Amino acid sequence: MTEPTSTPPAADAPSKPAMALRAQYVKDLSFENPRAPASLFGLKEAPQMEVSINLGAQKLDENVVELAMQISVRAIAEKTTIFLADLVYAGVLELRNIPAEQQEQIIFVAGAQLVFPFARRVLADMTRDGGFPSLQLEPIDFAQMYAERRKRESA
Repeated sequence: MTEPTSTPPAADAPSKPAMALRAQYVKDLSFENPRAPASLFGLKEAPQMEVSINLGAQKLDENVVELAMQISVRAIAEKTTIFLADLVYAGVLELRNIPAEQQEQIIFVAGAQLVFPFARRVLADMTRDGGFPSLQLEPIDFAQMYAERRKRESA
């Protein structure tokens, strides 16, 4: 019986571009329920939700970036703030073999798509623990968000 052989990749063979999520964490978290306990009872209408999402990135090392996603939610009913929720959720991304001119888009689109589901879960748990139905944010088109940002910057 012969042992299988494997040939090591050629030293000059290009490696595939890749991004890895190395860590993720809550960086900042705030929930305000200013009218509790009255806000928990007797709402005559479903609250209107004002949601804003901002992304920021900072380089930590040669190929390592922290992507911070800030999500702010304000629930309003009967012209009154019912609750305020603020979250900054971050992920540490390692970029390998990604050309410099593509890194920003990869971070703010693909990186945000990796981090968002976890931030969404934290917000859902936070609103539920605040006494309200779990807030379920809709999926976000980070590619469109990035394109709009680039368009504003170039204007």
